[in-house]
Amino acid sequence: MKGNREIAGSLNYWRQKKQMRERLRSEDGYVLSVRRMIEPESVFGQMKNNRGFRRFLLHGLPKVSLEAGWLCLAHNLLKKAAMRKNANGTT
Repeated sequence: MKGNREIAGSLNYWRQKKQMRERLRSEDGYVLSVRRMIEPESVFGQMKNNRGFRRFLLHGLPKVSLEAGWLCLAHNLLKKAAMRKNANGTT
C-alpha cells in the first residue's frame, strides 16, 4: 500500500557514524586518510587495472583470504623483479 511505509534506523549506527565522521575530520584523521590514499589505494588500482583483477574466483572467507594473499604475493614479486631489473640497468 502506498504511503504506509515505515523506515527503521539504528541509533547505535548513527552514533557510531557521527563519531567516525568526527575522527576523520580531526587532524589525526586527516593525516591517516592522506596516508591511506598514498600507500595501499594505488596497489589496489594497479591490481585492478594492470593485472585485470575484478573479482575473487573462490567463495568463503578462508578461500578469499588465500586468494588475496596470492594476489599480494604476485604483486610484490613482480615489483621486486622490476626493481632488480632496473637496478641492473637492463630494460
